[in-house]
Amino acid sequence: MTVTPDAPARAAKKKLSYSSDDIKRMLPHRWPMLMIDRAYDVVPGVSGRGVKSVSVNEPFFAGHYPDHSIMPGVMIVEAMAQLVAVVYVAELLESPEPSGDADPARSVGYLGSISSMKFSRLVVPGDQLTLDAKLGQRLGGLRQVQVRASAGGELAAAGSLIVTTGRKS
Repeated sequence: MTVTPDAPARAAKKKLSYSSDDIKRMLPHRWPMLMIDRAYDVVPGVSGRGVKSVSVNEPFFAGHYPDHSIMPGVMIVEAMAQLVAVVYVAELLESPEPSGDADPARSVGYLGSISSMKFSRLVVPGDQLTLDAKLGQRLGGLRQVQVRASAGGELAAAGSLIVTTGRKS
């Protein structure tokens, strides 16, 4: 194992939790596209876990197999991407240097790429998705991220994303 100079600093970072109200202040998303209910074990700029409680009242269930409700894979990916945004914004909020923008939601970038995403379990109403995100290296204005979603202790989806680290006006 190689120890980098900033490894002790990262290990010393505290883990944070965010409620749905906190997340609404952090992200620009709103119902029906706000896909994350809670975030926890968030190490700002490094990793985090989140929860998406899947309800039969989700608007996509009306048209996505009405007789056999299945959460669309793209919505699972969106939930994972929103957790990534929470981890990223948490880093800005916890930074000792002010970002210059009073609204942290304005710093949320875009999903740039989805790679090697595999879906291994159907997600249905009543499931609670547990989301995991680990931010990887920066590539200029992009960031690699490893993401996972599980339900009932079973892996539902896993892969990698590339996200932009800022939003264009």
